[in-house]
Amino acid sequence: MIGAKMRTGENDTFRFLKTLMVAMLLGAVFQTSLSAQTETKAEVIEDEGLIAEAVIEEGAAEEEVADTLAALREDANILWTCLAAFLVFFMQAGFTLVETGFTRSKNACNIIMKNLMDFSVGSLAFWAVGFGLMFGVSSGYVGTSFFFFDGTKEAGYFSSEGFAWSFLIFQTVFAATAATIVSGAVAERTKYIGYLAYSIAITVIVYPVFGSWCWNGLVGADDSAGWLESMGFLDFAGSTVVHSIGGWAALAGAIVIGPRKGKFNKEGHVTPIPGHNIPLAALGVFILWLGWFGFNPGSTTSLGGSMAYIAVTTNLAAAGGAIAAMIVSWILFKKPDVSFALNGALAGLVSITAGCDIMSPLMATLTGTIGGVLVVFSVLFFDKLRIDDPVGAVSVHGVCGAWGTLAIGLFSSAAGGSQLGIQAMGVAAAFLWAFPVSFAIFTIIKMTVGLRASEEDENIGLDISEHGMVAYSGIQ
Repeated sequence: MIGAKMRTGENDTFRFLKTLMVAMLLGAVFQTSLSAQTETKAEVIEDEGLIAEAVIEEGAAEEEVADTLAALREDANILWTCLAAFLVFFMQAGFTLVETGFTRSKNACNIIMKNLMDFSVGSLAFWAVGFGLMFGVSSGYVGTSFFFFDGTKEAGYFSSEGFAWSFLIFQTVFAATAATIVSGAVAERTKYIGYLAYSIAITVIVYPVFGSWCWNGLVGADDSAGWLESMGFLDFAGSTVVHSIGGWAALAGAIVIGPRKGKFNKEGHVTPIPGHNIPLAALGVFILWLGWFGFNPGSTTSLGGSMAYIAVTTNLAAAGGAIAAMIVSWILFKKPDVSFALNGALAGLVSITAGCDIMSPLMATLTGTIGGVLVVFSVLFFDKLRIDDPVGAVSVHGVCGAWGTLAIGLFSSAAGGSQLGIQAMGVAAAFLWAFPVSFAIFTIIKMTVGLRASEEDENIGLDISEHGMVAYSGIQ
């Protein structure tokens, strides 16, 4: 019993000491925390006082913040415009692959060289002359300044020197797109030197002159604007300005140069000349689809919520076009045709390019879907006319570009009652400018340096006859 009591007393003493130690420890922690909070409050009060003094002092802080935000906004706009331009530049690879895949292997190197020089020669020609004709000071028809453009000297017409340069590169890749559309329609039978001559002509004359009628006011040098845009013509990213102009020029070229040997028999029936690599063409279409997210949203040339909205309408139209073309080809040919489905996606993209900023998602889908239907029947129509277009460039870009421009007047709630007539006038003006001027240019080239490759060169392929090499080693 005595031992048990002693143990109980020891336990009570131990508990007491343990409780005392815990209490002392908690007290120390609390005191440390309280001191830290006191110091923090003192620092906050001190910091607030410094901020208040800075804001009050000379009233300069608010202006400095506004200037900083404006500079950041300008830098962000420059960055986005350049990134969009880089995406559109990558579309050159897409056009190259589409055209290569839809044609025969013996002309692959020739196609690569044409698309390479479209951009290379076109960049120099547009910088030196085309940009000035398109965006220089104008009375409504053609620019008269900005030749050999220097953003440093002309920065006053833009929000900053940096934006002047970014606007130049963005418009340059657009000009190259218009030029490269022609390549597919005249593929497999064009002399290389003749094609180079036309590539220069379209980036110096055909594209920039019409572009000045519609987009000169984007710069508005000395308050100038094109006559079509002054009437209210709408073409946000270029269904007509870029794609129809390229498409109608392609139509002129295909007519002047004539069809490929063996494409039509004596009775006028079509002899299919299948492309050699559909996977290449498919990859090209996906690259173009990606590039269009620079083409359409990039045309805002500024950051903002409309970028995302435009990306959505663009994507919906492409999807609608691909599905529609697949269904129509399935009905007509009893099989879902891959080439028509691929061109259907491009048709949807071209169709929505004009109204991507003001079309509702539903109307954008409808616009692209109708474009996918149109492209199938348009390709068959031009075959009936014995006009040989190996990749369907005239149908995709010319016809669907015109359709997309008209669709604004039909489907956009933002357009007024008279908008359809204005849009039709712009579509007609594009054809009446691009087709006859391009027809004349191709005819002059045909009569001078020559346009059509010889029958022998066409038979062996332009890779060997024009460039002395083959695309696929060991395959003739």
